[in-house]
Amino acid sequence: MSVVQLFAVSARAQDTPVPVPVAPGAWMVQGGSALGSSANRNYISNAGFVVTADSVVVIDALGSPALAEELLAQIRRVTPLPVRHVIVTHYHADHIYGLQAFKAAGATVIAQRAAGSYLNSDTAVQRLKASREELFPWIDETTRLVPADRWIDGPTTLTIGGMEFRLQPVGPSHTPEDLVVYVPKLRMLFAGDLVFRGRVPFVGQADSGHWITALDELLAFPIDLVVPGHGPASSTARADLEMTRDYLVHLRRTMGEAARNMEPFEEAYAKADWSRFDKLPLFRAANRINAYNTYLLMEHEAK
Repeated sequence: MSVVQLFAVSARAQDTPVPVPVAPGAWMVQGGSALGSSANRNYISNAGFVVTADSVVVIDALGSPALAEELLAQIRRVTPLPVRHVIVTHYHADHIYGLQAFKAAGATVIAQRAAGSYLNSDTAVQRLKASREELFPWIDETTRLVPADRWIDGPTTLTIGGMEFRLQPVGPSHTPEDLVVYVPKLRMLFAGDLVFRGRVPFVGQADSGHWITALDELLAFPIDLVVPGHGPASSTARADLEMTRDYLVHLRRTMGEAARNMEPFEEAYAKADWSRFDKLPLFRAANRINAYNTYLLMEHEAK
């Protein structure tokens, strides 16, 4: 049985970041399928890392400084090599509030340039303010927003410790600054929140049309393994990319038809067929707001 198969059989979300090997030299930690809270320390997303010949590359920083410090300690149990780079797939809170711990450890932060607009916005400030209340004590007055040390504008290939990392901007999709990381040697994709596995995606105010296009582009990659932003790693990459894609297509089709026909949202939502998705975790928490935001988006696109 391969490492990936072993992982697929045994992996479970943990209460604390415990790395699980998913490919030779590559590891991930898996957050829970829940909304962020003080009880779960905002540990609701995934992060991964790859050990190269001379250093460690981390993808995403988890949802609080304490979680990031625990992940750093776990990485040190795997290898004595330093963490020199952290690549951010997007700047949602559950993926970036741990960045300051990696900065303190000397890492260089890399992200897509569109995140700069968010970091300088009132929205980012207000979300951090709200998180200091809702996620206290894990997010508090010492928690800060950390910009990238290196912003990228287009497809970028980094060679670190003899290993190639291909950074591909794919936003605006889930967010304007979406970035995926492909490791050719491992045929492995760190997909960020373009892929939610085993749960309903959080769509928010995403550009779902471009998100679908981005997933179509990723389906052309030679991928053996996907580490999603949420949920377990996948050795059935095509099926899991298509599952997220199909959910978005269903949202746009049902809500788009309602918007074009000027049908009230409540009626459209009640009669839509959600049977393919309604048994997934977080359906009750996320699906209705996903549908409503998509309804508004489709109204706007129809104008």
